[in-house]
Amino acid sequence: MSPDDRWPMPAIGTLAVVLLLSVPLRAQTVAELNAMGDRAHSEFRSGEALRYYEAALAIDSLDVHALQQASLSAVDVGEGTSDRAEAATLFRLGEHYGRRAVAVAPDSAESHFNLARALGRAALNVGVRDRVRYAVEVRHQALAALEIDADHPGALHVLGMWNAEVMRLNGFEKFFAKRFLGGRIFDSASWNDAVRYMERAVRVDPARLSHKLDLGLIYRDIGEKAKARAQLEAVVSGARTDINDPLYKRQAQRALERMP
Repeated sequence: MSPDDRWPMPAIGTLAVVLLLSVPLRAQTVAELNAMGDRAHSEFRSGEALRYYEAALAIDSLDVHALQQASLSAVDVGEGTSDRAEAATLFRLGEHYGRRAVAVAPDSAESHFNLARALGRAALNVGVRDRVRYAVEVRHQALAALEIDADHPGALHVLGMWNAEVMRLNGFEKFFAKRFLGGRIFDSASWNDAVRYMERAVRVDPARLSHKLDLGLIYRDIGEKAKARAQLEAVVSGARTDINDPLYKRQAQRALERMP
Protein backbone atom coordinates (compact mmCIF):
# COMPACT_ATOMS: atom_id res chain seq x y z
CA MET A 1 0.00 0.00 0.00
CA SER A 2 1.42 3.37 -1.01
CA PRO A 3 1.29 6.45 1.25
CA ASP A 4 -1.30 7.94 -1.08
CA ASP A 5 -3.47 4.84 -0.62
CA ARG A 6 -3.33 5.31 3.14
CA TRP A 7 -4.40 8.95 2.80
CA PRO A 8 -7.02 9.10 0.03
CA MET A 9 -7.27 12.45 -1.73
CA PRO A 10 -10.56 14.27 -1.11
CA ALA A 11 -12.68 15.28 -4.07
CA ILE A 12 -11.42 18.52 -5.57
CA GLY A 13 -13.81 21.18 -6.88
CA THR A 14 -13.56 23.37 -9.96
CA LEU A 15 -11.46 26.11 -8.38
CA ALA A 16 -8.94 23.64 -7.01
CA VAL A 17 -8.64 21.94 -10.41
CA VAL A 18 -7.92 25.31 -12.01
CA LEU A 19 -5.25 25.97 -9.39
CA LEU A 20 -3.62 22.62 -10.03
CA LEU A 21 -3.48 23.19 -13.78
CA SER A 22 -2.69 26.89 -13.94
CA VAL A 23 1.13 26.74 -13.80
CA PRO A 24 3.06 24.65 -16.34
CA LEU A 25 5.97 22.74 -14.82
CA ARG A 26 9.20 21.45 -16.28
CA ALA A 27 10.94 18.45 -14.76
CA GLN A 28 12.06 19.71 -11.35
CA THR A 29 13.48 18.18 -8.21
CA VAL A 30 11.54 18.19 -4.95
CA ALA A 31 13.90 20.82 -3.54
CA GLU A 32 13.42 23.04 -6.59
CA LEU A 33 9.64 22.70 -6.49
CA ASN A 34 9.56 23.49 -2.78
CA ALA A 35 11.71 26.56 -3.38
CA MET A 36 9.36 27.69 -6.15
CA GLY A 37 6.41 27.14 -3.84
CA ASP A 38 8.07 29.10 -1.06
CA ARG A 39 8.76 31.99 -3.43
CA ALA A 40 5.16 32.01 -4.67
CA HIS A 41 3.91 31.91 -1.08
CA SER A 42 6.12 34.85 -0.08
CA GLU A 43 4.70 36.79 -3.04
CA PHE A 44 1.09 36.11 -1.98
CA ARG A 45 0.41 33.62 -4.79
CA SER A 46 -0.91 30.78 -2.63
CA GLY A 47 -2.76 29.01 -5.45
CA GLU A 48 0.43 28.79 -7.46
CA ALA A 49 2.35 27.74 -4.35
CA LEU A 50 -0.10 24.89 -3.80
CA ARG A 51 0.55 23.73 -7.35
CA TYR A 52 4.30 23.55 -6.74
CA TYR A 53 3.98 21.73 -3.42
CA GLU A 54 1.62 19.18 -4.93
CA ALA A 55 4.06 18.66 -7.78
CA ALA A 56 6.77 18.01 -5.18
CA LEU A 57 4.50 15.51 -3.44
CA ALA A 58 3.89 13.72 -6.73
CA ILE A 59 7.61 12.95 -6.66
CA ASP A 60 7.96 12.33 -2.91
CA SER A 61 4.65 11.88 -1.10
CA LEU A 62 6.42 11.92 2.30
CA ASP A 63 8.21 15.26 1.93
CA VAL A 64 7.39 17.06 5.18
CA HIS A 65 7.92 20.61 3.93
CA ALA A 66 5.67 20.10 0.92
CA LEU A 67 2.96 18.50 3.08
CA GLN A 68 3.01 21.29 5.65
CA GLN A 69 3.05 24.05 3.06
CA ALA A 70 0.40 22.39 0.89
CA SER A 71 -1.89 22.34 3.92
CA LEU A 72 -1.10 25.98 4.67
CA SER A 73 -1.61 27.07 1.05
CA ALA A 74 -4.87 25.20 0.59
CA VAL A 75 -6.36 26.90 3.66
CA ASP A 76 -5.02 30.27 2.54
CA VAL A 77 -6.76 29.91 -0.83
CA GLY A 78 -9.94 28.68 0.86
CA GLU A 79 -10.04 31.72 3.13
CA GLY A 80 -9.77 34.00 0.14
CA THR A 81 -12.65 32.58 -1.91
CA SER A 82 -16.25 33.70 -1.49
CA ASP A 83 -17.59 30.39 -2.85
CA ARG A 84 -18.53 28.36 0.23
CA ALA A 85 -18.44 25.03 -1.59
CA GLU A 86 -14.97 25.70 -3.02
CA ALA A 87 -13.77 26.94 0.36
CA ALA A 88 -15.04 23.77 2.04
CA THR A 89 -13.23 21.66 -0.56
CA LEU A 90 -9.99 23.53 -0.03
CA PHE A 91 -10.25 23.30 3.76
CA ARG A 92 -10.72 19.53 3.45
CA LEU A 93 -7.67 19.46 1.19
CA GLY A 94 -5.75 21.36 3.86
CA GLU A 95 -6.93 18.83 6.44
CA HIS A 96 -5.84 15.99 4.15
CA TYR A 97 -2.29 17.32 3.85
CA GLY A 98 -2.21 18.30 7.52
CA ARG A 99 -3.03 14.75 8.61
CA ARG A 100 -0.33 13.38 6.34
CA ALA A 101 2.18 15.87 7.75
CA VAL A 102 1.37 14.82 11.33
CA ALA A 103 1.69 11.17 10.39
CA VAL A 104 5.08 11.74 8.74
CA ALA A 105 6.44 14.30 11.24
CA PRO A 106 4.61 13.97 14.58
CA ASP A 107 7.43 15.79 16.39
CA SER A 108 6.97 18.95 14.32
CA ALA A 109 4.93 21.79 15.85
CA GLU A 110 4.24 23.05 12.33
CA SER A 111 2.57 19.77 11.36
CA HIS A 112 0.18 19.88 14.31
CA PHE A 113 -0.52 23.59 13.80
CA ASN A 114 -1.39 23.22 10.12
CA LEU A 115 -3.76 20.37 10.90
CA ALA A 116 -5.38 22.35 13.72
CA ARG A 117 -5.81 25.36 11.44
CA ALA A 118 -7.34 23.32 8.62
CA LEU A 119 -9.68 21.53 11.02
CA GLY A 120 -10.78 24.85 12.50
CA ARG A 121 -11.66 26.19 9.07
CA ALA A 122 -13.35 22.96 8.01
CA ALA A 123 -15.51 23.10 11.15
CA LEU A 124 -17.18 26.26 9.87
CA ASN A 125 -18.89 24.25 7.12
CA VAL A 126 -20.31 21.30 9.08
CA GLY A 127 -23.26 20.68 11.37
CA VAL A 128 -23.28 20.96 15.15
CA ARG A 129 -22.40 17.32 15.81
CA ASP A 130 -19.35 17.35 13.52
CA ARG A 131 -18.39 20.82 14.74
CA VAL A 132 -18.01 19.48 18.28
CA ARG A 133 -15.86 16.62 17.04
CA TYR A 134 -13.70 19.04 15.10
CA ALA A 135 -13.42 21.39 18.10
CA VAL A 136 -12.07 18.62 20.32
CA GLU A 137 -9.42 17.69 17.77
CA VAL A 138 -8.51 21.31 17.02
CA ARG A 139 -7.70 21.82 20.69
CA HIS A 140 -5.75 18.56 20.85
CA GLN A 141 -3.61 19.41 17.81
CA ALA A 142 -2.92 22.98 18.95
CA LEU A 143 -1.87 21.78 22.41
CA ALA A 144 0.38 19.18 20.77
CA ALA A 145 2.06 21.96 18.78
CA LEU A 146 2.65 24.02 21.93
CA GLU A 147 4.13 21.04 23.74
CA ILE A 148 6.81 21.02 21.04
CA ASP A 149 7.15 24.80 20.66
CA ALA A 150 5.61 26.82 23.50
CA ASP A 151 5.87 30.04 21.48
CA HIS A 152 4.42 28.82 18.18
CA PRO A 153 2.32 31.87 17.20
CA GLY A 154 -0.08 29.94 15.00
CA ALA A 155 -0.88 27.40 17.70
CA LEU A 156 -1.31 30.19 20.26
CA HIS A 157 -3.76 31.86 17.87
CA VAL A 158 -5.69 28.64 17.34
CA LEU A 159 -6.08 28.11 21.10
CA GLY A 160 -7.10 31.72 21.63
CA MET A 161 -9.78 31.35 18.99
CA TRP A 162 -10.83 27.95 20.33
CA ASN A 163 -11.60 29.50 23.71
CA ALA A 164 -13.32 32.49 22.12
CA GLU A 165 -15.51 30.42 19.81
CA VAL A 166 -16.62 28.14 22.63
CA MET A 167 -17.47 31.15 24.77
CA ARG A 168 -19.48 32.61 21.88
CA LEU A 169 -21.76 29.55 21.75
CA ASN A 170 -25.22 30.21 23.07
CA GLY A 171 -26.54 28.33 26.08
CA PHE A 172 -28.45 25.74 24.07
CA GLU A 173 -25.44 24.95 21.87
CA LYS A 174 -23.22 24.45 24.92
CA PHE A 175 -25.80 22.27 26.63
CA PHE A 176 -26.32 20.18 23.50
CA ALA A 177 -22.58 19.72 23.00
CA LYS A 178 -21.91 18.68 26.59
CA ARG A 179 -25.03 16.61 27.21
CA PHE A 180 -25.45 14.73 23.96
CA LEU A 181 -22.14 14.89 22.09
CA GLY A 182 -19.69 14.32 24.90
CA GLY A 183 -18.12 17.74 24.51
CA ARG A 184 -17.45 18.24 28.23
CA ILE A 185 -14.01 19.54 27.37
CA PHE A 186 -15.84 22.76 26.49
CA ASP A 187 -16.06 23.44 30.24
CA SER A 188 -12.35 24.30 30.14
CA ALA A 189 -12.90 27.28 27.84
CA SER A 190 -12.79 30.82 29.20
CA TRP A 191 -12.51 34.41 28.02
CA ASN A 192 -9.38 34.73 30.17
CA ASP A 193 -7.67 32.00 28.18
CA ALA A 194 -8.90 33.47 24.91
CA VAL A 195 -7.23 36.77 25.81
CA ARG A 196 -4.11 35.12 27.26
CA TYR A 197 -3.35 32.98 24.22
CA MET A 198 -4.14 35.69 21.68
CA GLU A 199 -2.14 38.38 23.49
CA ARG A 200 0.80 35.99 23.54
CA ALA A 201 0.41 35.32 19.80
CA VAL A 202 0.59 39.07 19.17
CA ARG A 203 3.70 39.40 21.36
CA VAL A 204 5.47 36.53 19.64
CA ASP A 205 4.47 37.53 16.10
CA PRO A 206 3.53 41.25 16.17
CA ALA A 207 3.66 41.75 12.40
CA ARG A 208 0.84 39.31 11.61
CA LEU A 209 -2.43 41.18 11.24
CA SER A 210 -4.68 38.16 11.82
CA HIS A 211 -3.51 37.94 15.45
CA LYS A 212 -4.42 41.57 16.07
CA LEU A 213 -7.76 41.25 14.29
CA ASP A 214 -8.93 38.32 16.39
CA LEU A 215 -7.53 39.83 19.60
CA GLY A 216 -9.46 43.01 18.81
CA LEU A 217 -12.67 41.06 18.29
CA ILE A 218 -12.15 39.22 21.57
CA TYR A 219 -11.60 42.51 23.39
CA ARG A 220 -14.81 43.79 21.80
CA ASP A 221 -16.77 40.78 22.99
CA ILE A 222 -15.62 41.16 26.61
CA GLY A 223 -16.33 44.90 26.66
CA GLU A 224 -12.75 46.20 26.40
CA LYS A 225 -13.70 48.75 23.75
CA ALA A 226 -10.55 50.91 23.89
CA LYS A 227 -8.27 47.89 23.59
CA ALA A 228 -10.45 46.50 20.80
CA ARG A 229 -10.27 49.74 18.85
CA ALA A 230 -6.48 49.93 19.22
CA GLN A 231 -6.00 46.42 17.81
CA LEU A 232 -8.48 46.90 14.96
CA GLU A 233 -6.94 50.22 13.97
CA ALA A 234 -3.52 48.54 13.96
CA VAL A 235 -4.89 46.00 11.47
CA VAL A 236 -6.32 48.69 9.18
CA SER A 237 -3.04 50.63 9.14
CA GLY A 238 -0.68 47.64 9.26
CA ALA A 239 1.69 46.45 6.53
CA ARG A 240 0.68 43.42 4.52
CA THR A 241 2.52 40.21 5.44
CA ASP A 242 -0.08 37.57 4.49
CA ILE A 243 -2.08 36.79 1.36
CA ASN A 244 -5.40 37.40 3.14
CA ASP A 245 -4.41 40.62 4.91
CA PRO A 246 -6.63 42.73 2.60
CA LEU A 247 -9.57 40.61 3.79
CA TYR A 248 -8.53 41.05 7.42
CA LYS A 249 -8.25 44.81 6.91
CA ARG A 250 -11.80 44.96 5.55
CA GLN A 251 -13.08 42.90 8.47
CA ALA A 252 -11.32 45.18 10.94
CA GLN A 253 -12.74 48.28 9.26
CA ARG A 254 -16.28 46.87 9.38
CA ALA A 255 -15.86 46.00 13.06
CA LEU A 256 -14.66 49.53 13.81
CA GLU A 257 -17.63 51.04 11.98
CA ARG A 258 -20.05 48.92 14.01
CA MET A 259 -18.53 49.75 17.38
CA PRO A 260 -20.26 52.43 19.46
